[in-house]
Amino acid sequence: MTEHRGFILWFTGMSGAGKSTLASALEDEFKRKGYRVELLDGDEVRTHLSKGLSFSKEDRDTNVRRIGWVARTLAKHGVIAISAAISPYREVRDEIRALTEKEGSAAFVEVYAEAPIEALVARDVKGLYKKALAGEIAHFTGVSDPYEPPLHPDVVAHTSTESVETSVKRILHYLIEKRLITE
Repeated sequence: MTEHRGFILWFTGMSGAGKSTLASALEDEFKRKGYRVELLDGDEVRTHLSKGLSFSKEDRDTNVRRIGWVARTLAKHGVIAISAAISPYREVRDEIRALTEKEGSAAFVEVYAEAPIEALVARDVKGLYKKALAGEIAHFTGVSDPYEPPLHPDVVAHTSTESVETSVKRILHYLIEKRLITE
């Protein structure tokens, strides 16, 4: 294992924006380099850690806070904790950043997977956006429920206009620049 500090790499963005794709690519890269890493995928967390929660604002906040607690716990024990969940509300994301910084044991890096809704609709193989836009799916983030983009993300990945490799390189460069990982 390569020695390194733990930190949180928090992906946020709407459904289909590429959070899981980028997170998985970085997880593979970190493992290849011998770093300790754990990926907290939003869909998997909902299945195991947050089973039974609805999609109300309160339950979404609870889900994101649970992910944040697990990520902070992993990071303070030297693990790179990658979160790939929509995490639609800015206030809760900022709360997790503040708690992480207050504890002082790990850094928090927010990555915004940004893509316009037109691109998300075009790449949506399940047709969820089409159904949500037609009013057939209630509480769909970015359509019938809000998504609040970060005001000052550490890194923005423009997933509709750049390749996964380009986004990954930008994120890695930021992490190297901040001395969270080595080349």
